[in-house]
Amino acid sequence: MAIRTIRTEGDPVLEKVCKPVAKMSLRMKILVKDMFDTMYDACGVGLAAPQVGVLRRIAVIDVDGEHPYVFVNPEIIEMSGEQTGDEGCLSIPGMTGTVTRPDYVKVKAFDINMEPFELEATGLLARACCHEFEHLDGVLYTCHVQGRLRHVGEPAEDLEEIFDEFGEELSEE
Repeated sequence: MAIRTIRTEGDPVLEKVCKPVAKMSLRMKILVKDMFDTMYDACGVGLAAPQVGVLRRIAVIDVDGEHPYVFVNPEIIEMSGEQTGDEGCLSIPGMTGTVTRPDYVKVKAFDINMEPFELEATGLLARACCHEFEHLDGVLYTCHVQGRLRHVGEPAEDLEEIFDEFGEELSEE
């Protein structure tokens, strides 16, 4: 098990566009294994290669702990619907923000053996695909945040306003 250092906001590697993977070498397969180890160690659900300092179009995702996906040269070919919710990033530790993403995506990519596949994803998996694939183009989720970035556990502003307005009444019940 090799845990790699997760690059954090401000590191220029996170702002660069990644190069496609032409062939799956042993080195790239080790990278994929290390990415899963690093993601699980950090309690994440997704990780893109630039987050560990490698400028290649590879992302790993496992939103439920049971279905790990490897995406090599991924591309979203369809999207629809909308979901809005809090989103975080291992490269921006301790922070979260409200982001609207498609609720459905259809992805085409290659697996770890460079076999092509398509995946239809909804909900959290669709959100994770959008988030991780943007990393491959040097984009962080913070450019999509509605309102302000918050510390994890800090309520959204609209919830703060509701609590401020009704807090005493709610606490008496």
